Amino acid sequence: MSSFSNLYREEKDKIVCQLCQHYCHLKDGQIGVCGVNKNEGGKLLNLVYGKISAINLDPIEKKPLYHFLPSSNSLSIGTVGCNFKCPFCQNWQISQTSNLEGSYSVTPQELVNIAIENGAKSISYTYNEPTIFWPFAKDVAILAKEAGLKNVFVSNGFESKEVIEDAKGLLDAFNIDLKSFNKDYYKKSLKGNLDGVLDTIKRVASSGFWLEITTLIVPEVNDSDKELEQIAKFISSIDRDIPWHISAFHPDYKEIDKEATPVERLKKAYKIGKDVGLNYVYIGNILDDGVTRCPNCGEELIKRVGFSVVENRLIDGACFKCKTKIAGVWR
Repeated sequence: MSSFSNLYREEKDKIVCQLCQHYCHLKDGQIGVCGVNKNEGGKLLNLVYGKISAINLDPIEKKPLYHFLPSSNSLSIGTVGCNFKCPFCQNWQISQTSNLEGSYSVTPQELVNIAIENGAKSISYTYNEPTIFWPFAKDVAILAKEAGLKNVFVSNGFESKEVIEDAKGLLDAFNIDLKSFNKDYYKKSLKGNLDGVLDTIKRVASSGFWLEITTLIVPEVNDSDKELEQIAKFISSIDRDIPWHISAFHPDYKEIDKEATPVERLKKAYKIGKDVGLNYVYIGNILDDGVTRCPNCGEELIKRVGFSVVENRLIDGACFKCKTKIAGVWR
């Protein structure tokens, strides 16, 4: 466990956790919405500090990040717990529990060593919501930066402004889920807040981090033309160069009775994104996807099959043909 003072504040007989936008007010002995941050004796204790429930060496394309060190591997780690309650969560076995049984202990330096030994170019904090284990992720990220590695957050976008400020100079990239553009759906089904997520996206985009956005297309939930257009227009209003990943839903957790996303619906969402003016739109969770095209001349620059890059024709981060700079982190 780890105690930390810069990401909580005292308020009368409680403390206020400042790791995410729930800003849980915790009495002594009380644990927050995430299930893993506790007021113990007037201090905030992160119960999953150094406790890993998942670790894998993944292609960075799996995060998904398509404009960030393509073809590289990222050491991906997660703990238990989450500050959302998404009924379709694919990692619900770890995200929707606070039980540490099955987790194992590891130090920040050991994780950095594992990343280096396996040739990873980055460490990704993923599988469950990383802002809830930021005290641990931060310590890992500090050592990772010292070792020349980059750091990636795969997130639901409910970070507090305090965490985003704290992450400057440590995190390099975010992939944020924009799960819907419906406030009621965020509140009732996900137990989050749409406005808070939109604020995070704006804050991350303006703070120097590389940003890509993912929307899981759930049939009859968020797949209407109107809602997809709202999402695409919001992204475009910030920066047309932000890649938008349209991901196929597969039945899981509490939504095993729903159908998988039809390919035709994914293609319609792709067209909506392009019609709105987004330069980079990708269809994910199906095998045949992932071509990065030059927004100027239309030339195919990076070809992917699944999570594998099969051809990369960028030259110094630019189109090999017309020399247009392609937004991203290429080295």
